[in-house]
Amino acid sequence: MALDALEQRIVKEVLDRRSVLLGDLRRLVDIPTGPGGDGLDECRGILCARLEALGAATTLAPGQPKEGWLHGRLETGFVPPMALCRRPADVPGARVLLCGHIDTVHEASSPFRGLVSDASLTRAMGPGCADMKGGIVVALHALEVLESLGEPCSWCFAISSDEETGSYHSDAAMRSEAAAYDVGLVFEPAMADGGLVVERPGSGQFMLEVRGRSSHVGRDFASGVSAVTALAARLVTLGGMSCPAQGKIVNVGPIEGGHATNIVPDRALAWGNVRFPDTRAGEALGREIDALGTPQGAMPEVTVRRSFHRPAKPLTPPTLRLAEQARAAAEDLGQSLPFGRTGGVCDGNNLQAAGLPTIDTLGVRGGGLHTTDEWIDLTSLTDRCALAAVLISRLSRQGLKGA
Repeated sequence: MALDALEQRIVKEVLDRRSVLLGDLRRLVDIPTGPGGDGLDECRGILCARLEALGAATTLAPGQPKEGWLHGRLETGFVPPMALCRRPADVPGARVLLCGHIDTVHEASSPFRGLVSDASLTRAMGPGCADMKGGIVVALHALEVLESLGEPCSWCFAISSDEETGSYHSDAAMRSEAAAYDVGLVFEPAMADGGLVVERPGSGQFMLEVRGRSSHVGRDFASGVSAVTALAARLVTLGGMSCPAQGKIVNVGPIEGGHATNIVPDRALAWGNVRFPDTRAGEALGREIDALGTPQGAMPEVTVRRSFHRPAKPLTPPTLRLAEQARAAAEDLGQSLPFGRTGGVCDGNNLQAAGLPTIDTLGVRGGGLHTTDEWIDLTSLTDRCALAAVLISRLSRQGLKGA
């Protein structure tokens, strides 16, 4: 299907915004929103103000607390809210929930900061430029273009501040909001070939805490019970649980234990992450990990804590129909949108688990995610913005096809 007159105007409007898109990306990337930073409120405020200028009303849903054992390297103890910027409208088609996160994995104290582009303005590097401030800029401008052209759309933009640490604070608000919409669009970065992820595994966290008995290594070794040795035996068992060919992954790290080499250690800890292809596999893996625990009062005593918080995201018929509509829009724009799968997880997992057909890699092309080599293909700002705007317009007018 060729682009209609409205869609051609959308494309022109997007192309006219090329320099503004880059300027907005630079502004957001220059705000440190990683661990140890204080830029989350500033970044969220900028985005909410822009969305409110389109007629949206903002609600700050309080973040939910999470269990203390989950606190790790990326934690600050701050519980941020989720911003829900709602712009309802009377449309014949679908109500759209857009979702993006403003937090990054990059420490605020890191020398990797700010957006640095090449001379040709085709590539840039910076914390969160692809994951996912670039995607947020794309989505924001898509909505602004549609509003400027008088195209009615019914939407909510959900802005998360804790996706990189598991969305524990924002999950409840996100799932509740999903019930009011027909489709979900998440602006995580595209795959390396620009493609769309249509299947994701589930993910979870776990921790093993081992209590032993301390003693002097030289004088009283036999009366000690090493928590480190007991933990080590279980780490070997955990290492044997992985089967990547079946989508089953168990990774351990970090590990803590002991204070000095001449003291039998009475406490040891290990944290880990799991990936699983579906609900049944996740439940089975959970039982295997739980079995590493011991009864209370045993010596050594092993306590297992876990939270399998991101359900698997299989390719369901409604999600496939949504993905096919996105691919049709891309092809009409002269773009390619292959489908693929990944081992990564995101808020798309949670939204689809809440019953919302969701595609979640509508963001920019780039790479080096979660490293100090993170980069963005700047030409993808206009490509993906045009795709998002045309897709939202078609969903608003036509709904989810086949629904």
